[in-house]
Amino acid sequence: MMHTTFQDTGVAFQSPEEIAARRNEIFLRHISYLAAHSSFYRRKFSEAGIDPGDIKTVDDLPGLPLTDKSDLADAADDFLCVTPAEVVDFCLTSGTTGVPVPLQQTAADLRRLAFNEEISFRGAGITSSDRVLIAVALDRCFMAGLAYFFGLVRIGALAIRGGSGSVPVLAELVRRYHPTAVIGVPTLLLRLAERLAGEGDDPGAMGVKRLICIGEPVRDRNLSLSVIGGRLSDIWQARLFGTYASTEMATSFSDCCAGRGGHVPPELVLVEILDERGRPLPAGEPGEVVATPLQVTGMPLLRFRTGDIAVLHDEPCSCHRSTPRLGPVLGRLAQMLKVRGTTLFPQSIFSVLEDVDGIKGYYLEVFDEFDLSDRVRVVVGGNDSTLDAANLGDRLAARLRVRPEVLVLPPEEVQRKVHSAEQRKPTTFFDYRRQAYKGR
Repeated sequence: MMHTTFQDTGVAFQSPEEIAARRNEIFLRHISYLAAHSSFYRRKFSEAGIDPGDIKTVDDLPGLPLTDKSDLADAADDFLCVTPAEVVDFCLTSGTTGVPVPLQQTAADLRRLAFNEEISFRGAGITSSDRVLIAVALDRCFMAGLAYFFGLVRIGALAIRGGSGSVPVLAELVRRYHPTAVIGVPTLLLRLAERLAGEGDDPGAMGVKRLICIGEPVRDRNLSLSVIGGRLSDIWQARLFGTYASTEMATSFSDCCAGRGGHVPPELVLVEILDERGRPLPAGEPGEVVATPLQVTGMPLLRFRTGDIAVLHDEPCSCHRSTPRLGPVLGRLAQMLKVRGTTLFPQSIFSVLEDVDGIKGYYLEVFDEFDLSDRVRVVVGGNDSTLDAANLGDRLAARLRVRPEVLVLPPEEVQRKVHSAEQRKPTTFFDYRRQAYKGR
Protein backbone atom coordinates (compact mmCIF):
# COMPACT_ATOMS: atom_id res chain seq x y z
CA MET A 1 0.00 0.00 0.00
CA MET A 2 0.94 3.65 -0.30
CA HIS A 3 2.28 5.80 2.49
CA THR A 4 -0.64 7.21 4.45
CA THR A 5 1.20 9.96 6.32
CA PHE A 6 2.25 13.15 4.57
CA GLN A 7 4.82 15.56 5.90
CA ASP A 8 6.11 18.76 4.37
CA THR A 9 9.71 17.69 3.96
CA GLY A 10 10.58 20.72 1.87
CA VAL A 11 10.77 18.70 -1.34
CA ALA A 12 9.94 21.76 -3.47
CA PHE A 13 13.04 23.52 -2.13
CA GLN A 14 15.45 20.68 -2.88
CA SER A 15 17.73 20.59 -5.92
CA PRO A 16 16.24 19.51 -9.27
CA GLU A 17 18.22 16.27 -9.00
CA GLU A 18 16.85 15.47 -5.55
CA ILE A 19 13.31 16.30 -6.67
CA ALA A 20 13.67 14.04 -9.73
CA ALA A 21 14.87 11.11 -7.61
CA ARG A 22 12.02 11.47 -5.12
CA ARG A 23 9.46 11.88 -7.90
CA ASN A 24 10.74 8.79 -9.69
CA GLU A 25 10.50 6.70 -6.54
CA ILE A 26 6.87 7.74 -5.93
CA PHE A 27 5.96 7.27 -9.60
CA LEU A 28 7.22 3.68 -9.69
CA ARG A 29 5.30 2.94 -6.52
CA HIS A 30 2.23 4.41 -8.21
CA ILE A 31 2.62 2.13 -11.25
CA SER A 32 3.04 -0.92 -9.01
CA TYR A 33 -0.08 0.03 -7.08
CA LEU A 34 -2.13 0.38 -10.28
CA ALA A 35 -0.89 -2.96 -11.58
CA ALA A 36 -1.77 -4.69 -8.32
CA HIS A 37 -5.12 -3.06 -7.51
CA SER A 38 -6.75 -1.36 -10.54
CA SER A 39 -8.74 -3.57 -12.88
CA PHE A 40 -9.10 -0.64 -15.27
CA TYR A 41 -5.35 -0.08 -15.65
CA ARG A 42 -4.49 -3.77 -15.73
CA ARG A 43 -6.80 -3.97 -18.74
CA LYS A 44 -5.30 -0.84 -20.32
CA PHE A 45 -1.75 -2.13 -19.84
CA SER A 46 -2.71 -5.49 -21.36
CA GLU A 47 -4.43 -3.89 -24.37
CA ALA A 48 -1.37 -1.73 -25.00
CA GLY A 49 1.06 -4.63 -24.58
CA ILE A 50 2.75 -2.98 -21.61
CA ASP A 51 4.43 -4.93 -18.83
CA PRO A 52 4.35 -2.61 -15.76
CA GLY A 53 7.61 -4.21 -14.62
CA ASP A 54 9.34 -2.72 -17.67
CA ILE A 55 8.51 0.83 -16.53
CA LYS A 56 11.70 2.11 -14.91
CA THR A 57 11.55 5.93 -14.77
CA VAL A 58 9.25 8.91 -15.20
CA ASP A 59 10.72 9.22 -18.70
CA ASP A 60 8.55 6.21 -19.63
CA LEU A 61 5.37 8.18 -18.86
CA PRO A 62 4.65 9.44 -22.42
CA GLY A 63 4.35 5.85 -23.67
CA LEU A 64 1.60 4.95 -21.21
CA PRO A 65 -2.16 5.09 -21.90
CA LEU A 66 -4.12 8.31 -21.47
CA THR A 67 -7.25 8.49 -19.32
CA ASP A 68 -10.13 10.86 -20.02
CA LYS A 69 -13.45 11.85 -18.47
CA SER A 70 -15.37 9.35 -20.59
CA ASP A 71 -13.35 6.50 -19.06
CA LEU A 72 -14.45 7.57 -15.60
CA ALA A 73 -18.05 8.04 -16.69
CA ASP A 74 -18.20 4.63 -18.39
CA ALA A 75 -16.29 2.49 -15.89
CA ALA A 76 -15.96 4.35 -12.59
CA ASP A 77 -16.13 1.18 -10.48
CA ASP A 78 -13.18 -0.33 -12.37
CA PHE A 79 -10.95 2.46 -11.04
CA LEU A 80 -11.61 1.59 -7.40
CA CYS A 81 -8.52 0.02 -5.81
CA VAL A 82 -9.81 -0.63 -2.28
CA THR A 83 -12.70 -2.50 -0.70
CA PRO A 84 -15.97 -0.59 -0.22
CA ALA A 85 -15.37 -0.71 3.53
CA GLU A 86 -12.23 1.40 3.09
CA VAL A 87 -14.12 4.23 1.33
CA VAL A 88 -14.94 7.00 3.81
CA ASP A 89 -16.02 9.77 1.45
CA PHE A 90 -16.80 10.47 -2.16
CA CYS A 91 -16.70 13.71 -4.08
CA LEU A 92 -18.59 14.45 -7.25
CA THR A 93 -16.91 16.09 -10.20
CA SER A 94 -18.43 19.45 -11.11
CA GLY A 95 -20.21 18.09 -14.19
CA THR A 96 -19.14 21.20 -16.13
CA THR A 97 -18.71 19.19 -19.32
CA GLY A 98 -20.84 16.13 -18.56
CA VAL A 99 -22.53 14.02 -15.88
CA PRO A 100 -20.89 14.29 -12.42
CA VAL A 101 -18.76 11.27 -11.53
CA PRO A 102 -18.12 10.09 -7.94
CA LEU A 103 -14.48 9.96 -6.85
CA GLN A 104 -14.28 7.56 -3.91
CA GLN A 105 -11.73 8.40 -1.23
CA THR A 106 -10.08 6.62 1.65
CA ALA A 107 -8.99 8.16 4.94
CA ALA A 108 -5.46 8.30 3.50
CA ASP A 109 -6.77 10.24 0.50
CA LEU A 110 -8.36 12.83 2.79
CA ARG A 111 -5.06 13.22 4.63
CA ARG A 112 -3.37 13.71 1.27
CA LEU A 113 -5.90 16.43 0.38
CA ALA A 114 -5.26 18.17 3.68
CA PHE A 115 -1.50 18.03 3.15
CA ASN A 116 -1.83 19.48 -0.36
CA GLU A 117 -3.86 22.43 0.89
CA GLU A 118 -1.58 22.95 3.87
CA ILE A 119 1.49 23.42 1.68
CA SER A 120 -0.53 25.60 -0.72
CA PHE A 121 -1.75 27.86 2.07
CA ARG A 122 1.68 28.06 3.64
CA GLY A 123 3.07 29.12 0.27
CA ALA A 124 0.58 31.98 0.30
CA GLY A 125 1.69 33.00 3.78
CA ILE A 126 -1.28 31.63 5.76
CA THR A 127 -0.35 30.83 9.38
CA SER A 128 -2.10 29.68 12.55
CA SER A 129 -2.90 33.30 13.41
CA ASP A 130 -5.08 33.77 10.31
CA ARG A 131 -8.88 33.80 10.18
CA VAL A 132 -9.96 32.43 6.80
CA LEU A 133 -13.42 32.78 5.30
CA ILE A 134 -14.19 29.79 3.06
CA ALA A 135 -16.60 31.28 0.51
CA VAL A 136 -16.78 27.93 -1.28
CA ALA A 137 -19.43 25.21 -1.22
CA LEU A 138 -18.80 22.54 1.40
CA ASP A 139 -21.98 20.62 0.61
CA ARG A 140 -23.21 18.61 -2.39
CA CYS A 141 -20.13 16.36 -2.37
CA PHE A 142 -17.88 19.22 -3.43
CA MET A 143 -14.17 18.48 -2.95
CA ALA A 144 -12.67 21.97 -2.81
CA GLY A 145 -14.41 23.30 0.30
CA LEU A 146 -13.64 20.08 2.15
CA ALA A 147 -9.97 20.23 1.17
CA TYR A 148 -9.61 23.88 2.19
CA PHE A 149 -11.16 23.20 5.58
CA PHE A 150 -8.87 20.23 6.28
CA GLY A 151 -5.81 22.19 5.12
CA LEU A 152 -6.60 25.09 7.44
CA VAL A 153 -7.13 22.68 10.33
CA ARG A 154 -3.63 21.25 9.72
CA ILE A 155 -2.17 24.75 9.90
CA GLY A 156 -4.23 25.67 12.95
CA ALA A 157 -5.90 28.68 11.33
CA LEU A 158 -9.48 29.63 12.13
CA ALA A 159 -11.79 28.41 9.34
CA ILE A 160 -15.04 30.37 8.84
CA ARG A 161 -17.26 28.09 6.75
CA GLY A 162 -19.40 30.64 4.91
CA GLY A 163 -20.14 28.67 1.74
CA SER A 164 -20.93 30.26 -1.60
CA GLY A 165 -24.72 30.39 -1.60
CA SER A 166 -25.42 33.84 -0.16
CA VAL A 167 -23.51 37.08 -0.69
CA PRO A 168 -25.43 38.83 2.15
CA VAL A 169 -24.42 36.05 4.55
CA LEU A 170 -20.77 36.34 3.48
CA ALA A 171 -20.89 40.13 3.91
CA GLU A 172 -22.16 39.73 7.45
CA LEU A 173 -19.44 37.17 8.25
CA VAL A 174 -16.80 39.63 7.03
CA ARG A 175 -18.23 42.38 9.23
CA ARG A 176 -18.63 40.27 12.35
CA TYR A 177 -15.56 38.01 12.27
CA HIS A 178 -12.96 40.07 10.37
CA PRO A 179 -11.25 37.37 8.29
CA THR A 180 -7.67 38.03 7.29
CA ALA A 181 -8.06 35.91 4.14
CA VAL A 182 -10.95 34.85 1.92
CA ILE A 183 -11.16 31.85 -0.43
CA GLY A 184 -13.61 32.02 -3.33
CA VAL A 185 -14.37 32.37 -7.02
CA PRO A 186 -13.14 35.79 -8.26
CA THR A 187 -16.53 36.92 -9.56
CA LEU A 188 -18.10 36.03 -6.20
CA LEU A 189 -15.37 37.92 -4.32
CA LEU A 190 -16.04 40.94 -6.53
CA ARG A 191 -19.79 40.75 -5.84
CA LEU A 192 -19.03 40.46 -2.13
CA ALA A 193 -16.87 43.59 -2.23
CA GLU A 194 -19.54 45.47 -4.17
CA ARG A 195 -22.16 44.38 -1.62
CA LEU A 196 -20.04 45.68 1.25
CA ALA A 197 -19.33 48.96 -0.55
CA GLY A 198 -23.02 49.39 -1.42
CA GLU A 199 -23.88 49.09 2.26
CA GLY A 200 -21.37 51.73 3.31
CA ASP A 201 -18.38 49.55 4.17
CA ASP A 202 -14.94 49.89 2.61
CA PRO A 203 -13.76 46.37 1.62
CA GLY A 204 -10.17 47.58 1.71
CA ALA A 205 -10.52 48.51 5.36
CA MET A 206 -12.05 45.22 6.55
CA GLY A 207 -8.73 43.57 7.40
CA VAL A 208 -8.59 41.08 4.51
CA LYS A 209 -4.94 40.73 3.50
CA ARG A 210 -5.12 37.78 1.09
CA LEU A 211 -7.59 36.51 -1.49
CA ILE A 212 -7.21 32.86 -2.51
CA CYS A 213 -8.93 32.72 -5.91
CA ILE A 214 -10.36 29.48 -7.29
CA GLY A 215 -12.23 28.36 -10.39
CA GLU A 216 -11.39 31.37 -12.57
CA PRO A 217 -7.96 32.76 -13.56
CA VAL A 218 -6.82 36.06 -12.04
CA ARG A 219 -3.64 36.24 -14.11
CA ASP A 220 -3.06 36.43 -17.84
CA ARG A 221 -0.72 34.34 -19.94
CA ASN A 222 2.21 36.57 -18.95
CA LEU A 223 1.38 35.94 -15.27
CA SER A 224 0.41 39.56 -14.70
CA LEU A 225 -2.86 40.27 -12.93
CA SER A 226 -5.82 40.10 -15.30
CA VAL A 227 -8.44 42.84 -15.39
CA ILE A 228 -10.61 41.13 -12.79
CA GLY A 229 -7.50 40.35 -10.75
CA GLY A 230 -6.55 44.02 -10.74
CA ARG A 231 -10.05 45.06 -9.74
CA LEU A 232 -10.07 42.59 -6.85
CA SER A 233 -6.66 43.75 -5.67
CA ASP A 234 -7.73 47.40 -5.76
CA ILE A 235 -11.12 47.06 -4.12
CA TRP A 236 -9.95 44.71 -1.35
CA GLN A 237 -6.45 46.19 -1.01
CA ALA A 238 -5.28 42.59 -0.67
CA ARG A 239 -2.74 40.25 -2.28
CA LEU A 240 -4.14 37.77 -4.79
CA PHE A 241 -3.17 34.11 -5.06
CA GLY A 242 -4.45 32.13 -8.03
CA THR A 243 -5.08 28.40 -7.87
CA TYR A 244 -5.83 25.61 -10.32
CA ALA A 245 -7.33 22.24 -9.41
CA SER A 246 -9.87 19.61 -10.38
CA THR A 247 -11.70 16.90 -8.48
CA GLU A 248 -10.18 14.18 -10.64
CA MET A 249 -6.63 15.36 -9.93
CA ALA A 250 -7.32 15.70 -6.18
CA THR A 251 -4.44 18.19 -6.26
CA SER A 252 -4.23 21.97 -6.41
CA PHE A 253 -1.54 24.18 -7.92
CA SER A 254 -1.30 27.43 -6.00
CA ASP A 255 0.59 30.68 -6.43
CA CYS A 256 3.38 31.34 -4.00
CA CYS A 257 4.14 34.81 -2.66
CA ALA A 258 5.89 35.65 -5.95
CA GLY A 259 2.67 35.20 -7.95
CA ARG A 260 4.43 33.48 -10.85
CA GLY A 261 2.09 30.52 -11.41
CA GLY A 262 0.98 27.49 -9.45
CA HIS A 263 3.87 25.42 -8.14
CA VAL A 264 3.64 21.70 -8.94
CA PRO A 265 3.83 19.66 -5.69
CA PRO A 266 6.32 17.00 -6.89
CA GLU A 267 5.38 14.40 -4.30
CA LEU A 268 1.68 14.61 -5.24
CA VAL A 269 1.36 14.93 -9.02
CA LEU A 270 3.12 14.64 -12.37
CA VAL A 271 2.18 17.17 -15.04
CA GLU A 272 2.54 16.95 -18.81
CA ILE A 273 1.58 19.49 -21.46
CA LEU A 274 0.49 17.80 -24.69
CA ASP A 275 -0.31 19.09 -28.16
CA GLU A 276 -3.46 18.21 -30.12
CA ARG A 277 -1.89 14.91 -31.21
CA GLY A 278 -0.91 13.87 -27.70
CA ARG A 279 2.78 14.70 -28.04
CA PRO A 280 4.71 16.34 -25.15
CA LEU A 281 5.36 20.06 -25.51
CA PRO A 282 8.34 21.93 -24.05
CA ALA A 283 8.01 24.42 -21.20
CA GLY A 284 6.56 27.73 -22.34
CA GLU A 285 4.27 26.21 -25.00
CA PRO A 286 0.49 26.10 -24.40
CA GLY A 287 -1.19 22.72 -24.55
CA GLU A 288 -3.51 20.37 -22.73
CA VAL A 289 -2.78 19.73 -19.06
CA VAL A 290 -2.41 15.99 -18.41
CA ALA A 291 -2.01 15.00 -14.76
CA THR A 292 -0.99 11.86 -12.91
CA PRO A 293 -1.99 12.28 -9.26
CA LEU A 294 0.40 10.41 -6.97
CA GLN A 295 -0.17 8.74 -3.59
CA VAL A 296 -3.93 8.34 -4.16
CA THR A 297 -5.27 5.05 -2.80
CA GLY A 298 -9.01 4.99 -3.56
CA MET A 299 -9.28 5.80 -7.28
CA PRO A 300 -5.77 6.57 -8.57
CA LEU A 301 -5.44 7.82 -12.14
CA LEU A 302 -2.74 7.71 -14.79
CA ARG A 303 -2.24 10.48 -17.37
CA PHE A 304 -5.63 12.08 -16.85
CA ARG A 305 -6.62 14.49 -19.63
CA THR A 306 -8.07 17.57 -17.96
CA GLY A 307 -9.18 19.27 -21.16
CA ASP A 308 -7.61 22.52 -19.88
CA ILE A 309 -5.11 24.54 -21.90
CA ALA A 310 -2.19 26.05 -19.97
CA VAL A 311 1.56 26.66 -20.03
CA LEU A 312 4.21 25.06 -17.80
CA HIS A 313 7.03 27.38 -16.69
CA ASP A 314 10.40 26.02 -15.62
CA GLU A 315 12.51 29.14 -15.14
CA PRO A 316 13.65 29.87 -11.54
CA CYS A 317 11.07 31.40 -9.21
CA SER A 318 12.00 34.21 -6.84
CA CYS A 319 10.42 32.26 -3.96
CA HIS A 320 13.41 29.85 -4.33
CA ARG A 321 11.33 26.73 -4.98
CA SER A 322 12.85 24.47 -7.61
CA THR A 323 9.58 23.07 -8.98
CA PRO A 324 7.96 24.07 -12.28
CA ARG A 325 4.85 26.23 -12.22
CA LEU A 326 1.58 25.93 -14.08
CA GLY A 327 0.25 29.13 -15.58
CA PRO A 328 -3.43 30.14 -15.61
CA VAL A 329 -5.91 28.19 -17.69
CA LEU A 330 -6.13 29.81 -21.11
CA GLY A 331 -9.21 27.86 -22.20
CA ARG A 332 -10.81 24.43 -22.45
CA LEU A 333 -10.60 22.12 -25.44
CA ALA A 334 -14.35 21.55 -25.19
CA GLN A 335 -14.92 25.31 -25.35
CA MET A 336 -12.65 26.05 -28.29
CA LEU A 337 -14.41 28.30 -30.78
CA LYS A 338 -13.94 28.53 -34.54
CA VAL A 339 -15.34 31.81 -35.83
CA ARG A 340 -14.82 32.55 -39.52
CA GLY A 341 -11.34 31.05 -39.57
CA THR A 342 -10.25 32.40 -36.19
CA THR A 343 -9.68 30.11 -33.19
CA LEU A 344 -10.41 31.58 -29.79
CA PHE A 345 -11.43 30.61 -26.28
CA PRO A 346 -14.11 32.16 -24.07
CA GLN A 347 -11.50 33.60 -21.72
CA SER A 348 -10.25 35.93 -24.46
CA ILE A 349 -13.78 37.34 -24.72
CA PHE A 350 -14.19 37.56 -20.95
CA SER A 351 -10.92 39.50 -20.69
CA VAL A 352 -12.36 42.22 -22.91
CA LEU A 353 -15.65 42.37 -21.00
CA GLU A 354 -13.90 42.65 -17.63
CA ASP A 355 -12.28 45.85 -18.85
CA VAL A 356 -15.60 47.56 -19.59
CA ASP A 357 -17.22 49.72 -16.90
CA GLY A 358 -20.91 49.13 -16.26
CA ILE A 359 -21.01 45.42 -17.11
CA LYS A 360 -22.63 43.44 -14.29
CA GLY A 361 -22.25 39.82 -15.29
CA TYR A 362 -21.90 38.09 -18.65
CA TYR A 363 -22.08 34.76 -20.43
CA LEU A 364 -21.57 33.26 -23.88
CA GLU A 365 -23.91 31.21 -26.02
CA VAL A 366 -22.47 29.22 -28.92
CA PHE A 367 -24.47 27.80 -31.84
CA ASP A 368 -23.75 25.93 -35.05
CA GLU A 369 -23.57 28.19 -38.07
CA PHE A 370 -21.59 26.31 -40.70
CA ASP A 371 -19.54 23.12 -40.53
CA LEU A 372 -16.33 25.00 -39.82
CA SER A 373 -17.66 28.10 -38.03
CA ASP A 374 -19.53 28.81 -34.81
CA ARG A 375 -21.96 31.60 -34.05
CA VAL A 376 -21.13 33.30 -30.77
CA ARG A 377 -23.55 35.46 -28.80
CA VAL A 378 -22.12 37.58 -25.98
CA VAL A 379 -24.74 38.39 -23.36
CA VAL A 380 -23.90 41.09 -20.81
CA GLY A 381 -25.82 42.52 -17.90
CA GLY A 382 -26.11 46.25 -17.51
CA ASN A 383 -28.54 49.08 -16.88
CA ASP A 384 -26.14 51.88 -17.81
CA SER A 385 -27.45 53.82 -20.80
CA THR A 386 -23.89 54.10 -22.13
CA LEU A 387 -23.61 50.31 -22.37
CA ASP A 388 -24.33 49.96 -26.07
CA ALA A 389 -24.32 46.60 -27.90
CA ALA A 390 -22.86 48.08 -31.08
CA ASN A 391 -19.99 49.75 -29.22
CA LEU A 392 -19.28 46.53 -27.31
CA GLY A 393 -19.22 44.69 -30.63
CA ASP A 394 -16.65 47.17 -31.96
CA ARG A 395 -14.51 46.73 -28.87
CA LEU A 396 -14.61 42.93 -29.10
CA ALA A 397 -13.85 43.01 -32.83
CA ALA A 398 -10.81 45.23 -32.26
CA ARG A 399 -9.30 42.72 -29.83
CA LEU A 400 -10.50 39.43 -31.28
CA ARG A 401 -10.43 40.13 -35.04
CA VAL A 402 -13.99 38.74 -35.27
CA ARG A 403 -17.29 40.38 -34.31
CA PRO A 404 -19.64 38.29 -32.16
CA GLU A 405 -23.29 39.10 -31.65
CA VAL A 406 -23.82 41.20 -28.50
CA LEU A 407 -26.97 41.34 -26.38
CA VAL A 408 -27.46 43.61 -23.34
CA LEU A 409 -29.95 42.39 -20.71
CA PRO A 410 -30.92 43.52 -17.20
CA PRO A 411 -28.25 42.41 -14.71
CA GLU A 412 -30.76 40.36 -12.71
CA GLU A 413 -31.60 38.27 -15.76
CA VAL A 414 -27.94 37.57 -16.45
CA GLN A 415 -27.25 36.67 -12.82
CA ARG A 416 -30.12 34.16 -12.80
CA LYS A 417 -28.63 32.42 -15.83
CA VAL A 418 -25.04 32.43 -14.54
CA HIS A 419 -25.79 31.46 -10.95
CA SER A 420 -28.24 28.61 -11.45
CA ALA A 421 -29.37 26.71 -8.35
CA GLU A 422 -28.54 23.45 -10.17
CA GLN A 423 -24.87 24.35 -10.57
CA ARG A 424 -22.20 24.62 -7.88
CA LYS A 425 -20.13 27.06 -9.93
CA PRO A 426 -21.05 30.12 -12.00
CA THR A 427 -21.77 29.05 -15.59
CA THR A 428 -20.63 31.53 -18.23
CA PHE A 429 -20.43 29.22 -21.27
CA PHE A 430 -23.50 27.62 -22.85
CA ASP A 431 -22.76 25.32 -25.77
CA TYR A 432 -25.71 24.66 -28.06
CA ARG A 433 -23.67 23.18 -30.90
CA ARG A 434 -24.86 19.80 -32.16
CA GLN A 435 -21.29 18.44 -32.34
CA ALA A 436 -19.56 19.96 -29.33
CA TYR A 437 -15.89 19.03 -29.07
CA LYS A 438 -15.52 15.75 -27.20
CA GLY A 439 -11.77 15.19 -27.27
CA ARG A 440 -9.28 13.66 -29.68
